Amino acid sequence: MPIVIDLDMQLARKKMSVQEFADAIGITPANVAVLKNGRAKAVRFTTLDAICRVLECQPGDILRWSAAETDSGE
Repeated sequence: MPIVIDLDMQLARKKMSVQEFADAIGITPANVAVLKNGRAKAVRFTTLDAICRVLECQPGDILRWSAAETDSGE
């Protein structure tokens, strides 16, 4: 998928564990892993809002488009 979610750098900057982050935004650690590993097919705006609030960042700090990530044949 050409949309990449960069959470690792933001979590490191805030010195937060996945468990602390999951608790703070109200999702399971397994769903945080889905986001971090690029397997998410959608992100709710309420979740994106919580992510940005907790990490004190903008959506563009964690979401980016990458042509290299585009699947061939689509």
